[in-house]
Amino acid sequence: MTLTLDVLNAADEPGFVSLLDGVYEHSPWIAQRAFAQRPAAGFPSLAALKHALASVVRKASLTEQLGLIRAHPELAGKAMVSQSLTAESTDEQRRAGLTHCSPEEFAQLQQLNADYNARFGWPFILAVRGPRGNGLSRRQIIETFTRRLSAHPDVERPECLRHIHRIAEIRLNDKFGITPTLGNQVWDWAESLARFSDPGFAEQGQLTVTYLTDAHRACAEQLTQWMRDCGFDEVSIDAVGNVVGVYHGFDDLEDAAPGGGSLRSHGRRLLTGSHYDTVRNGGKYDGRLGILVPMVCVRELHRQGRRLKHGIEVVGFSEEEGQRYKATFLGSSALVGRFDPTWLDQADADGVVMRDLMAAAGLPATMASIQALQRDPARYLGFVEVHIEQGPVLNEMDLPLGVVTSINGSIRYLGEIRGLASHAGTTPMGRRRDAAAAVAELILYVEERASAVPEVVGTVGQLQVPAGSINVIPGRCRFSLDLRATTDAARDALDADVRQRLAEICERRGLSVTLERTEAAAAAPSDPQWQQRWESAVSALGLPVHRLPSGAGHDAMKLHQAMPQAMLFQRGMNLGISHNPLESVTNDDTELCVRAFQALLESL
Repeated sequence: MTLTLDVLNAADEPGFVSLLDGVYEHSPWIAQRAFAQRPAAGFPSLAALKHALASVVRKASLTEQLGLIRAHPELAGKAMVSQSLTAESTDEQRRAGLTHCSPEEFAQLQQLNADYNARFGWPFILAVRGPRGNGLSRRQIIETFTRRLSAHPDVERPECLRHIHRIAEIRLNDKFGITPTLGNQVWDWAESLARFSDPGFAEQGQLTVTYLTDAHRACAEQLTQWMRDCGFDEVSIDAVGNVVGVYHGFDDLEDAAPGGGSLRSHGRRLLTGSHYDTVRNGGKYDGRLGILVPMVCVRELHRQGRRLKHGIEVVGFSEEEGQRYKATFLGSSALVGRFDPTWLDQADADGVVMRDLMAAAGLPATMASIQALQRDPARYLGFVEVHIEQGPVLNEMDLPLGVVTSINGSIRYLGEIRGLASHAGTTPMGRRRDAAAAVAELILYVEERASAVPEVVGTVGQLQVPAGSINVIPGRCRFSLDLRATTDAARDALDADVRQRLAEICERRGLSVTLERTEAAAAAPSDPQWQQRWESAVSALGLPVHRLPSGAGHDAMKLHQAMPQAMLFQRGMNLGISHNPLESVTNDDTELCVRAFQALLESL
């Protein structure tokens, strides 16, 4: 019998625990504690129940958490062979094909199980039904097993718990007869779009889509077709390669004659979207999630024959990552009138000039056509963007969604410290002019200084000792510096302190330094009203509202220069990693993201 929230909320404690039997393997204490903490009116949504159960585990003792992990069986282990698995585990391992391993695969899994237990002291936990819920392949399972075997125990234990929550989520969906249909659609679109990749990467199974390559243009054409299928009234590719879809609102509708109608474009719209280009060997959801989520929202409105008061304009920005040319945010810069004319004369690594590339792609390749893309802010309510978090915070808090408070401002430098290259054996420690040691000291100061202030970060991501040798004291050291904060004031204070300390280090060590600022981006705080709309949308799902800054840059930073903006983050799996093939989301989280977007649209 399909379970309902009404039945669950009406149950007493023994009944509540019994109804949730099998969700968490041999661990009824989780349901017992969730019952004790349930709201007076009961759990308002399945999402609220899932979060409550996960919170119980997060607040449990280390001993209890390890007991929960150890309650799970090994993959293709002794319990499977002896047919003593629970019904739920039997079904999951069967769906993943683990009951039909080849002798070689079975032997490999047995060895992995033994190695993993020897290293960690608990069984390897993996939600084998996967992010889509339809099962991972044996190859994917073995690859994941092998990768996680090298993790640190302090990292792997929470990761096991997160997979246990994913297992529980899928089991709850089965009990409640829930299928995340809209999340599945977005997931399937992202998977399909990932089939397009640039040469040199496609052959290796890697996803890379850079500006106006064949793969990039194929993505644009696919998005165009999907937008038409969704019911957008207008779909086009503009002068910089942005894919633009418009779904008119009542303000855009005007009867031309009795019984007939025509569309005009004088009403205000909500602008939304993100980018469809990728970093090299990147993930499937960075940027693209923010195009596909509003697309499915428009599709649902169209299927229902509904229009909102205001129109919806979805833009798949053609370029944000700065991978092919020394320019970023090409797509969104055009919409706010900040497209730099000198970009057109830039050449990529192969000598292809951007202007020529645009012309070859059938774009006008003129500043006049690009300037014509600038949007009139008076025509728009604002800009909202959905994005994968690209960080671990939501994952660690067991939260599917988070509301962005600000996009960090940043300053970047490339620097070089010069000392004296001398013999490593004959130069006394007190008489060295070691350029690399100075950068090492700077790294530690950046870490200390950034850690002292909330929501401030600093990174030295590149280090190079030119012509370095094992027995030579480094005479030169090149480095990068990336400083970010949620406000320009905090960013500038960090910048001033780091530069001052760098000067002191070099003075004390007898070194010289050059520092070239390569980028300065202002912080983009979320508009309070739009942030509140996102908060209300998340709360309506029965989820707690968690606010967090964005340390990464987004197209919303550019639109911020012209109109109010606010962002919603969706949790990423695999420790929240992004700009990486391991970047992942689940269909259930994406379903909630779509529902939040729909709630925001309804609130306009």
